[in-house]
Amino acid sequence: MRLPAITPWPSEAIWQAIAPHLPGFTVEVVPEIDSTNAELMRRLRAGVADPVLLIAEHQTAGRGRLARPWHSSPGASHTSGPGSLTFSLGLPLAPKDWSGLSLAVGLSLAQSLHPDIRLKWPNDLWWQHRKLAGILIETANQSGGAPGSRGVVIGIGINIQCPRVSGLATEPAGLVELLPGIDAGQALVKLMAPLVATLLAFEQQGFGPFQAAFNARDALAQLPVNLSDGLQGVALGVDVDGALQVQTAQGVQRVTSAEVSVRPAPGSVGRPG
Repeated sequence: MRLPAITPWPSEAIWQAIAPHLPGFTVEVVPEIDSTNAELMRRLRAGVADPVLLIAEHQTAGRGRLARPWHSSPGASHTSGPGSLTFSLGLPLAPKDWSGLSLAVGLSLAQSLHPDIRLKWPNDLWWQHRKLAGILIETANQSGGAPGSRGVVIGIGINIQCPRVSGLATEPAGLVELLPGIDAGQALVKLMAPLVATLLAFEQQGFGPFQAAFNARDALAQLPVNLSDGLQGVALGVDVDGALQVQTAQGVQRVTSAEVSVRPAPGSVGRPG
């Protein structure tokens, strides 16, 4: 059963702000879908690579990094608006180096939303040690695209209300705790134009220009951490390529693998995880 549309989305305003910078850009809103990322990846594999923003009021199979589920909610009532903002932006992109893209995206979101939001490497937004948002980036080869260009899908899930979900490894946060009264549509308007500007700048300049701003919001800076390969150390921020630097007994290690999880070391009570 498909859910009815809950809130009027500012599709026209978003299109007017983005279309001059992304020719062929469109905005689509669906009440329910399995996953906005999965849908845009299906289109990419079918050869459809025009820039598109796909918004879902509810995802039945939303997912985050390492295939972890992302819980989205259509809201407590028909009039309350979505309890979460879930969307994916698909577009062709041809940076010289893809390293650090998820960090640049997270930085853009944090800067657009609130000065107190912190960034947890490599793809989460945090507030008061709780998870506010997550990012999932996927790419696919483009047939007939520009040299070096790939189709990229940037999936973003943001808790508008604090979700009532049990069993999560990390306590969630809701955007209304920082911005009382904000709804999903208002949040999306705040995010989209700066996000597209960030992507176009990243395509030309890579992650380097974003490094200092990311480190200024780094949620792990100077904290003890455990890596999934068993190493322990102290997080030292990210380098010019977006790799996490960790001071270990063996020296400074650069952490780049998407399979590496970073969590607080035992005994670091109250630290982000």
